[in-house]
Amino acid sequence: MRSYHVRTLGCQMNVHDSERMAGLLQSNGYVPVIDVPEHAQRATSAGDEGADVVVINTCSVRENAATRLFGNLGQLASVKRERPGMQIAVGGCLAQQMRQGIIDKAPWVDVVFGTHNLDVLPVLLERSRHNADAQVEIEESLKVFPSTLPTRRDSHWAAWVSISVGCNNTCTFCIVPQLRGKERDRRPGDVLAEVGAVVSEGALEVTLLGQNVNSYGVSFGDRGAFAKLLRACGEIDGLERVRFTSPHPAAFTDDVIDAMAETHNVMPSLHMPLQSGSDAVLRAMRRSYRSAKFLGILERVRDRMPEAAITTDIIVGFPGETDQDFEDTLRVVEESRFSSAFTFQYSPRPNTPAADREDQIPADVVAERYARLIELQERIGTAENEACEGREVEVVVSEGLGRKDGATARISGRARDNRLVHVAVPAGAKEPRPGDVVISVITHGAPHHLVADSAQYSLRRTRAGDIWEAAKAAPPAGVSLGMPSIRVGA
Repeated sequence: MRSYHVRTLGCQMNVHDSERMAGLLQSNGYVPVIDVPEHAQRATSAGDEGADVVVINTCSVRENAATRLFGNLGQLASVKRERPGMQIAVGGCLAQQMRQGIIDKAPWVDVVFGTHNLDVLPVLLERSRHNADAQVEIEESLKVFPSTLPTRRDSHWAAWVSISVGCNNTCTFCIVPQLRGKERDRRPGDVLAEVGAVVSEGALEVTLLGQNVNSYGVSFGDRGAFAKLLRACGEIDGLERVRFTSPHPAAFTDDVIDAMAETHNVMPSLHMPLQSGSDAVLRAMRRSYRSAKFLGILERVRDRMPEAAITTDIIVGFPGETDQDFEDTLRVVEESRFSSAFTFQYSPRPNTPAADREDQIPADVVAERYARLIELQERIGTAENEACEGREVEVVVSEGLGRKDGATARISGRARDNRLVHVAVPAGAKEPRPGDVVISVITHGAPHHLVADSAQYSLRRTRAGDIWEAAKAAPPAGVSLGMPSIRVGA
């Protein structure tokens, strides 16, 4: 019986795909293990030889994607030399882009497969073993919708559910449409059936995934399909929390805002990518909205949901960005009051229009602007979190007891607005399990999290917690709950 481990580099869609890869391997007789030790000697001394198959699911959105991949591969090369029969597979966006180039740079890799053919992974592994030769198979268009494949979810209480794959936008900095193809939507009935299935298995929370969820339904002629889908999720018994990512400001309509505000289990959290606050830069990025429209969306969201926490993506140093363009971005960030932001220094991606521009911004200028943006967002994030002090918060536990300040034991989890919260568990109280729900009062707002050390505390044990507890008592061979076989961000 061969074992496997999946390492995920990238976005939520990559995590979704990794769960399918794990499901495929498990349905073909592989068993999950915690990880591959960095050295075979350490594995032997620990009594765990690690995985027979390591799958690295790659991202290609940022410039350092290849560095991260080959750093992982370099670490695995020494392990493989000491473990005959071990196999390494590389999939995902960078595999779709580099193809044979991965084998050329790392000839110890056994399998390379793309974003459009996850289903071939077990076959390619077996063929590589039989032929003692590397296998590279890349499809140019989607053959099997990933959501139809077997899955192994690492969380009993939360699930990713894809509503579409691919993207029809033409942002000049983005390589995703080249690697994931044109948008393809699932039928609403199929999405809702999967949501119902994961809830029946114990999930409390579902995140609907798409490269642009707002355009969901265009392929089957219903531009209001996404708002209808959100409302339909409100009819699913046992589903307590619904989130989605990512929307596009250009296509974000008021019917979606209304559905969020009026559907009891759609959470007051919204990730709305800004990218830049400069209209000139947005035009150069081919982002078909302007800063005034963006701010108007946030105003309408907060008018309907005053408690909503809004997060964003921002790129600093896009080609041609002037000092005034950057000042415009700072102004929009100040007005937007994001609870947090994913900020990036622009990195050219091959075969994108922005990469060929001659007006690239010097690295030292980009770094200085980036530092100023971080400083501003840190101040705003701190103030927004401090404004939560005194507010009652409901937290779904994701990590058990472990954080301690002196004698205070804390659990961690996400509030309804998706803020990270560390909650003090009173001495003598029953220990919350991952998937359980605790209610407390915020006592401190920090830049990136909240603390609830209030004496007001209650625990609601859930079926998700029961399932986690049962799985912990009898985990599959090699699995330690809390150390998933799908590791993110390696």
